[in-house]
Amino acid sequence: MNGKPNMIVVDNMTVLWDMLSDEQALFARRRAERKAQENRRRAPSLDDPVVIDSDLWNRAKDRWGEILWMLRRHHGPTLLLARQEIVTAFENDKPTRDKTRKIKAERNLAAAVDAIVELHAFGEAHLTGVRTLHWDVKPGESVPFADFSIDTLLRRLGFEEAATARQVTEAQPEAYLQEQDQQRAQQQRRPGENELTGPKAAALIKKALEDPTDPEMALQGIREEWGIRTLKQIPTESRLGKMSADDLITRSLAYIKAQAEKRQQGVGDQQQGDLPGAGQGEATGATPPTVVEPAQAREHSETPPESPAPAPPAPEPEPPTEAAVPPPPDPHAEEPPPAETPEDTSAAEEPQDIPARPAARRAQTKKPNDPTEIARQALLDEADVQARLKFTTRRDHLQPIFTEGEPGLAQLRDFVQAQRAEVIALLEENDQTVLADVYRRAPMPDLGLARKFAPYFDGAPTGQ
Repeated sequence: MNGKPNMIVVDNMTVLWDMLSDEQALFARRRAERKAQENRRRAPSLDDPVVIDSDLWNRAKDRWGEILWMLRRHHGPTLLLARQEIVTAFENDKPTRDKTRKIKAERNLAAAVDAIVELHAFGEAHLTGVRTLHWDVKPGESVPFADFSIDTLLRRLGFEEAATARQVTEAQPEAYLQEQDQQRAQQQRRPGENELTGPKAAALIKKALEDPTDPEMALQGIREEWGIRTLKQIPTESRLGKMSADDLITRSLAYIKAQAEKRQQGVGDQQQGDLPGAGQGEATGATPPTVVEPAQAREHSETPPESPAPAPPAPEPEPPTEAAVPPPPDPHAEEPPPAETPEDTSAAEEPQDIPARPAARRAQTKKPNDPTEIARQALLDEADVQARLKFTTRRDHLQPIFTEGEPGLAQLRDFVQAQRAEVIALLEENDQTVLADVYRRAPMPDLGLARKFAPYFDGAPTGQ
């Protein structure tokens, strides 16, 4: 009134807490009677004790907290009255012979107020707790308060100066859940705007692969923007089959890495010239320099050449004539594959070739039912499966053992067996635990391994 703040006086807090406690006791008795009726047992009488469960005490504390919050929102002073009781003092959780005073209310009430004044007798006041910078009172110390009055207490606390700047913030534990519900409702009202779908994820990944500067950084940016947990829940369809958007990004990153290593290896082979028909020379149609050895000379003498022999170097270049025009291409020869971009083909669809075998072994006749050849073909099929899972070609996968010609059966078996642990780890990283266990228990060699992996590759053609 008259521009002055009003004071709220609650008399008393002890009765209020007793009322909330009695209310929970009634709830507990009704709960016990209902359970007894459901279990067809005798209901507890008025003399039987009933245990108040912890959820009921939490309910009473919540209602108590709502009352204190309403009092904190008041811009004026608030005076709370409560009774005290004389109880036994405890030391180290053990009772002693001493007695102490205790506020008869909810046990956290003393920490919720700014000052505690105990009235031991008429006109005998003691300040036992205070929260202010205007009054030097040590924690736990009881200071006699002479000439106690409410006006004196408020002025000593500095209420007159802090009344205009006093602020109270409510703690809302359910605020985060409410924010999530609002975001979910907003996304449902505007579908497609902030929602990631399978086609949208596939388009984003394709756009990242087409990035001319750094496709790997673009793919990582998709993960940072949408999060791995969200991408794992988005199904996509591509040439590699049906998988989550996160798995598609993982395979795309592995494909980019394999292509970079392949290009780097091709440049090195083209510079050294010791791997004929490999690297960028084969991709661009250029013919790398070759060295004719005696074994290859005998082969050329026995089989007709596919291209005319090079003429000896002339001392001076002459203009080409009609006789120097190369012959027409052989109609029975295989046509080179059309040029494809990395976005149009996957690592599993690229042609896979093993290095050319020497002429001496190529001329040997092989029996169709030879157990050695059957085992070799099974090992090559397993090497093909390993190469596809590692996003490379079978030729590049077997390159370490093809440096000195075609390896023997034992060498091929040892190499393929040594690669099994890495392939099993790749399957487990892609959540293919069942297929990894099947591969772990596969014999050496396994004639049906390619058939077991066919569903995983979704019918993708295997390179030879």
